[in-house]
Amino acid sequence: MSHVAVAGPVPAVTPAPPRRARAGRAWVRPLLGLAVLAVLVASVGTGPFLAGLRLIDAPALAAALGIGVITTVCCAWRWSLVAGGLGVRLPLGAAVAHCYRAVFLNSTLPGGVLGDVHRAVRHGRDAGDVARGVRAVVWERTAGQVVQVVIAVALLAAFPSPVRRYLPSLAAALAVVALVLVLAARAVPRSGASRFARAARTALADVRSGVLGRRTWAGVVVASTVVFAGHLATFVVAARTAGADAPLSHLLPLTLLALLAMAVPLNVGGFGPREGVAAWAFASAGLTAAQGVATGTVYGALVLVASLPGAAVLLARRMPRREPGNCR
Repeated sequence: MSHVAVAGPVPAVTPAPPRRARAGRAWVRPLLGLAVLAVLVASVGTGPFLAGLRLIDAPALAAALGIGVITTVCCAWRWSLVAGGLGVRLPLGAAVAHCYRAVFLNSTLPGGVLGDVHRAVRHGRDAGDVARGVRAVVWERTAGQVVQVVIAVALLAAFPSPVRRYLPSLAAALAVVALVLVLAARAVPRSGASRFARAARTALADVRSGVLGRRTWAGVVVASTVVFAGHLATFVVAARTAGADAPLSHLLPLTLLALLAMAVPLNVGGFGPREGVAAWAFASAGLTAAQGVATGTVYGALVLVASLPGAAVLLARRMPRREPGNCR
């Protein structure tokens, strides 16, 4: 009777639902980003989007390109430090090329993170350890986000903003999260063969050596601070280009809130939550929602222009290499 066993065909059909589920989830974020843009268009019309693009001039583009060089090199330096701490060699020149390509892909593809996924996997393959290469990018990005949040809370507390009254609660929540993480790190089992125990030990070792290592933590903090300052400066340039003439002390927290919204992975080529939060923040501060949308649009365009060297890197990698001596 063994020839009538029914278990045979099951493996052929069970993988399909997970693949369909993953494909469905992949479209959720861009669709939500489009929904945000649709709400904005319904609220303020297409005028602010088009006006923002028309107002972009040569000085703004030059500033974006110059700031982009600084932030990209600092991102690459941070990544190289973290990767080195994890035992994966990553020369700074290669890291800069990978980061430029990642920024370009993040700016042009839905989701805003596909470029980082690409550089993580590519570096892991080049280094012969995909898992460690992916972890290096994850911890590098996480470290940057942590430094960004700390600086953002400090700036929002120093300047008037629509969220200033919520900052004490936010600071308390962040302190609780930090305490929980410290206690969780201390509770990580030193032994155990379970998948959770191994993953926890690996994560803790990664943080200790790749982010908080003696030779890495200072560079990670400096690089992350410069990167965040560069993004914020680009946003201020975008606001001025879009016609926002409010004092810098008034404008800085508004652009900061819009910048923080970019961490929400519900966008289409970077557009979506950024413009929505900018519209709300500008309107709450006594400016106009249209000015906020125009600022977010200008910022997106400036970031795209600043990422264009990444397109050159992408094309250079795809061009066939000529053999030495072959001049034809």
